[in-house]
Amino acid sequence: MKKTLFTLLLSGVITLSFTQFHTVKIPTPSPKVIETQRLGITDITVDYHSPAVRGRDIWNDVVGSYSDPNLAWRAGANMNTRISFTTDVLIEGQSLKAGSYGFHIDTQEDGSWTLMFAHHDNQWGSYYLNRDEHIALKVNVTPTSAPFSEQLDYKFIDRTENSVVIALDWGEKRIPLTVSVDLNKTVVANFRYELLGINTYRWEAWNDAASWCLNHDTNLEEALQWANRSVNGGYNGFSANKNVANMTTKARLEKKLNKAEALEATLNEIKSMSLSAYEANGLAIFLLQSNRPKDAFEITNNALKNAPGTWYLTLNLGLCQYFLGNKKAALKSLAEAEKNTPQGFKSRLAEIKEEVTNGTYKVPGT
Repeated sequence: MKKTLFTLLLSGVITLSFTQFHTVKIPTPSPKVIETQRLGITDITVDYHSPAVRGRDIWNDVVGSYSDPNLAWRAGANMNTRISFTTDVLIEGQSLKAGSYGFHIDTQEDGSWTLMFAHHDNQWGSYYLNRDEHIALKVNVTPTSAPFSEQLDYKFIDRTENSVVIALDWGEKRIPLTVSVDLNKTVVANFRYELLGINTYRWEAWNDAASWCLNHDTNLEEALQWANRSVNGGYNGFSANKNVANMTTKARLEKKLNKAEALEATLNEIKSMSLSAYEANGLAIFLLQSNRPKDAFEITNNALKNAPGTWYLTLNLGLCQYFLGNKKAALKSLAEAEKNTPQGFKSRLAEIKEEVTNGTYKVPGT
């Protein structure tokens, strides 16, 4: 009896030893990988376990084993692959809300594969995926060939300003997934959020937001309000900081919005401010773009008195003279600028001299 009881107890210990949870980190055949990239201001994270080929016919014997029409593939190993987005996105042109999703794939014999994004992102594999209740979005893609990858790997490729392809590479096959964002919408919404936080006390933040909108030709009226906030500060003028940078942003927005009277007042204020050589250079270019060569000449000439021999100011002086109708003086100034021009810009300066000589020079951005 004692021997029988001991045997039962020993069996229980052995059983418990096999069913306990591991409490230390142990290397696994399919290691956990987390890949994150930022698209615009949208953070995209792929969280997956990466199995190896290990000499197997993976697309037939491994993934192909999920041929049951009611059973999808987890797009990795162990837990379902998880993909998250911090803003709303477009997946293959279809809308998907910000959030974290379980990623599952249906393999089809005709070569068209279905990628599925599930609200439940913490499933073990795909065994309990409910296609009627869990799926937020389904899209179809066609796999392509790719250089051999022993480990299953998610890559971010073919990036543009507002799109990126997430490529699942394993063996010699690639499953591409195009993610895109409404850049203007997401960035402007984020500006509105951030400018209510600690950035509300930083003139640079208001100016940066206004400048971004100006450069992307979006949300211009509100951008002008942000530029004014950078200049004038908030409640009772708190954190006001009128400077050449934010006043120039303001002037550019007023020009873009055809606010001629306001632009004239802003430019008069800027002209009365102390300008560095760099600031004078940027303002002179803007004035030339605005067809105001006389003002540009005045700004540049004054700046050269404080920074004589500055090559880019001398170059601007020649361009001002050109637009004021004095080609001879313009070519003389360009020749003077050439003495100090960096080697990397000399070929462009030679082109500018030729264009001025031929009367074909145009200010960039006009």
